[in-house]
Amino acid sequence: MIRRCSVAIAASVAAVSCLALTPVAPAQGAVQASWTPWVMPRPGSTYSLAFRLPALAGESGRPRGPLVGCEQKLGHDGHDGPAVVIVGASFTAGVGSGNPAKSWAVGLARLLHWNAVIYGDPGAGYVRAGAGRRGPVAAEIARVDLRALGPALVIVQAGHDDIGVSPRLEQQRVEQAVALIRAEAPRARIGLLTVFAGRSPSAAAYRTDHAIVAAGRAADPNVIIMDPLAGRWTFPRAPDGLHPTAQGSAWIARTVTGILREHGVRPVSPRLAASGAIICDADIPAPARRL
Repeated sequence: MIRRCSVAIAASVAAVSCLALTPVAPAQGAVQASWTPWVMPRPGSTYSLAFRLPALAGESGRPRGPLVGCEQKLGHDGHDGPAVVIVGASFTAGVGSGNPAKSWAVGLARLLHWNAVIYGDPGAGYVRAGAGRRGPVAAEIARVDLRALGPALVIVQAGHDDIGVSPRLEQQRVEQAVALIRAEAPRARIGLLTVFAGRSPSAAAYRTDHAIVAAGRAADPNVIIMDPLAGRWTFPRAPDGLHPTAQGSAWIARTVTGILREHGVRPVSPRLAASGAIICDADIPAPARRL
């Protein structure tokens, strides 16, 4: 079985198992440890933290060894199995779940048995830069080496943080993001996970949601729309009334999986994915740098 290790995230956050530290290549070319304060990856570089999720209960198989250069491994070593790239905001970063490894994005990768690259920044949108200034979405997409990865699916989760932005500007930015994905990964299906709102969504939230859906469909007629606002998704929420708990994130992952199935995106058979999914995740918060 894979060597088990953990990273302390915070006093109130459970340890993440099966973590493997990976180097980050900064602009100077020197290799620094992954706990260097947010040296963000450039196309072709590795993510700041990567981990292999163990096989699900009842699965078996031999591990393929430690993860060294996670994104490069998926993109350049011909690792078997389809890959999904997920970029987004706080929901993708696992806010509310108490542990980034329990985000809906990680849960989706496990349900699909797909390899994944996950990149989220709380507060990011198609227009907003986010708390870590790693957005907007187009900037997150640009940092992932889509050409090398050749993902079968790219999902963008964004919208809440753009509420109040001009619908016209929102549409422009959505169209630009979809065009960027299409240029870098022409064979990938594109999914847009749109506005999450609190229990009493505003008219502005609906305007932003409509702008994203309209722009996505205009940019790509085959886009997969996953619309929590219009669908009135109900799931367990954290005390802030917006973000999902770990159980809520699991519900979102199952719901997204179901929508993807309706559009022909199928999980890999557990028998064929017995060793578990390889996941590159840039969403572990700063306290995770402490060993």
